[in-house]
Order: sequence, then C-alpha cells, then structure tokens
Amino acid sequence: MSIRKIQCNTKLIFHLALLLTFVVIPQIASAQNDEGIEDYKVRITALWFRSSPTVTMEAAGRNGLVDFNRDFNFNDYSTLSGKFDWKFTHKNHLFFVATPFNQSRGAVLTRTVTFRGQTFTTGLNVNADLQATAYGLGYQYDFIRRKRGHLGLALQVNLFDTKGTLNAAAQVTGDGVHHAAASAEASLLAPIPVAGPDFRFYLISQRLFVEGNLYGMYLFGYGNYLSTFDDVGFALGKHVAVKAGYAYASRLRVNDTSGRVGITLDQRGPTAGFDVSF
Repeated sequence: MSIRKIQCNTKLIFHLALLLTFVVIPQIASAQNDEGIEDYKVRITALWFRSSPTVTMEAAGRNGLVDFNRDFNFNDYSTLSGKFDWKFTHKNHLFFVATPFNQSRGAVLTRTVTFRGQTFTTGLNVNADLQATAYGLGYQYDFIRRKRGHLGLALQVNLFDTKGTLNAAAQVTGDGVHHAAASAEASLLAPIPVAGPDFRFYLISQRLFVEGNLYGMYLFGYGNYLSTFDDVGFALGKHVAVKAGYAYASRLRVNDTSGRVGITLDQRGPTAGFDVSF
C-alpha cells in the first residue's frame, strides 16, 4: 500500500473516531430509552453503488501479475449492494450482506503478460473478465440504543469469491505473427473475519440521520481488509428511509501461498438507496 493510501486511511479512521467520540456517543447516550422508528425486527437495505475499482490479480508469482486497470482500462461502473438485518432482541442483530463486483473489457496489450503459465504477448487483442462477489455474515451488539439512534460493535465474516479470466482468440498481430487461441484462469475463495463500529444518529426528530460503519482486520502474511459505508438519510415514515453517501467498500489484499494466487481489490465511490423496516 502506498504512503498516500496509508495517509488517506489514517485520516478516515481519525475523522470517524472523532465523530463517534465527541458527537454521536454523547447524543445517543443522553436520549430517552425509547426506540420509536428504530423499533423494528427486520430491515432490508438496497444501495446503488458507483464503483471506481483498482484491481490486480497475481497467479504463480510476480511474473503472473495482471493489472486490470493498467492492462485493460477497467473503469467506473455501477453495481448493487444489499443487507438483510434481523434484530432478534432489543440490542442483538444477525445480518447478511452481498455485493457483486463484475466487469469485462477487451484491450490490445501494450506489454507481455504471463498468467497461470499462459503468455499473452504485446499486440494481442485479449478479453479480461473479473467476477468478484463479496458475501458477509455477521452479528452486531448495540451497546447504546435509544430514540436518537444506536452505537454497536459488529463481527462479520466476509467471503470473497473471485475469478479472473484472460481469453484471446486465434489472430494475427500487427507484426504478421499468427497466434493460436489462448486462455488462462485463476480463482480464489477467501474468508476474511472483520470487526468494527456501526452507528446511526438522528439529527432532527427521527427524520434526518447520519450513519456509518468501519470494518477492518489485519491478517499478517495472509492479507488485510478495510471498508466503510457512510451516508446521510431521511425517514419518509416508520417503514421507509432514503439515503445517499460514499463507500470505501473494500481495501482487500489476499495472499494465498498454497494456490499461489493473490489479489488486491479496491472499491470506492458514491452510493444511493433506501431502507425498508418492519
């Protein structure tokens, strides 16, 4: 991770910690013990997510490193993120989240790439396909839950199901050389446990609110993970709320030495969506 990215991550964590410490926690704790609109059993969240990805995938060592942004010009694209939250007691939640990150692009290579033992030379027209779906199952306990909102700690196990594929049809490159069809594929199924705070704070009479979370984990030689979803919302009534914000959805690095496959996946961008509670 570059120095600039480390500085950005540090600033993000520092600002969220200040918000929780000096604004959110005192206000929620001082509110009356009455949940009001937050008295729900099930909450379903659906978000549109405009992602700006940074993706590299490594198979069989550094010589097999594919930079999907540099080599195939992967760019912004839209995807969806969903969450199912079951608040089975006053302060206890079980939840499930899912976000797909799938993209395909074709490009003429400007450098020779070796991936899973297959070499794709400069000048070849190659199609790259990346399918990376993140699933998460978690538990949350709310240390504070009042009419003005909640502050809780979530423990979550993320499962990243990732597959990268390069395909080149039989073709003749600009130098007149004939190339046979070629294909290579690498996949990685990575479980990542994460933990962190989750909060919602109502600013105006259980209508206007801010909310966010910050999940992370450092797994030593295996990898690391950091994510946050933060937004501003407005409750249209007891059952429906609309919201918009920004997500640093994942800063993931996984090194699978047994399969000699590694992946770096960054996803960030604006979000918009709604909650349905009942």
